[in-house]
Amino acid sequence: MGGIPTDNDGRVVIDENNTPIPGFYAAGEAACVSVHGANRLGTNSLLDLIVFGRRAGKAIMEFLNSGAEFIPLPKDAAEWTESQIQWLLSSQNGERVAHIRSDLQKAMMEYAGVFRTEESLQKMVSILAELRERYSKVSIDDKGKQFNTDLIEALELRNLLDTAEAVVYGALNRTESRGAHYREDYPKRDDDNWLKHTLLYYRENQAPEIKYKPVRITKYQPMERKY
Repeated sequence: MGGIPTDNDGRVVIDENNTPIPGFYAAGEAACVSVHGANRLGTNSLLDLIVFGRRAGKAIMEFLNSGAEFIPLPKDAAEWTESQIQWLLSSQNGERVAHIRSDLQKAMMEYAGVFRTEESLQKMVSILAELRERYSKVSIDDKGKQFNTDLIEALELRNLLDTAEAVVYGALNRTESRGAHYREDYPKRDDDNWLKHTLLYYRENQAPEIKYKPVRITKYQPMERKY
């Protein structure tokens, strides 16, 4: 039910055409090869891990044995990450990470939880903008560079905000109910318009860019859940 999009060999793909990023693989809980579909069934995470983890491992070995070389990185590849760490280590007298994280958790549960509407999701969009503004003024107590859990939690909070934004915009844009995604204002499934994967692309200080990838149907046709 979401995650890093991959093909059947665990290669991370970047678009609706399944274009792979050479040398980049994902499998298991982090990846989305579309085993779950729109609803997470019991033990499916084991299927993701055992089947596609094995396929990814074999594909990695084939890739390495084919004579793969490191792809040149831009000279400033680490610059943004280093600047984020330095900013957190030098911040003073700002807001606590725990307060923002707690407010994010509560708001997501209330406005983007199991039962959603356009009104509640739009409310969450506004709250996320406020939380990002608060995060820009965050500070941590531990300024050390060894096993700094304060720093880790602050960095993880930014990731939580990004993930929450992806969930909210994906849910707001999908005007139907499907699997675990339930919209009270759109209670029916709509295969004509929404039988497709949502792809979200992060954009700094802007709403995510949304694209779609078709669902590949093989042996089993999509059917309405009857239980």
